[in-house]
Amino acid sequence: MEMEEKGFREFEELIKIFIDRLMDRLDMLGEKIDRLTKRQNCLNGDELLDTQDLCLLLKASKRSLQRYRRNGVLPFHTIEGKVYYKSSDIHEFIRKSFQPAKGNNSKNEMP
Repeated sequence: MEMEEKGFREFEELIKIFIDRLMDRLDMLGEKIDRLTKRQNCLNGDELLDTQDLCLLLKASKRSLQRYRRNGVLPFHTIEGKVYYKSSDIHEFIRKSFQPAKGNNSKNEMP
């Protein structure tokens, strides 16, 4: 009986070591994925947002973004057929598009 318990404890210890190593590897892989994702979503150090991200940020429709692109008021980049916007271009677009209200009831619309 003692031999069985000793063998079971050794087996249990080996499983713990294996699980700890596995968790360390998974943590390393998670960090690598995070780094690659961040690197992939940047252009010259500038964060890239896709159409869905920008729709949520500006509370605008995809069609509105398409109109802004077509009219040349919103710069964009196409990478492998997908449209991206640089965060600095978005900030500039917001600065140019939104003017202070001239009265209590006036609403300003984007271009």
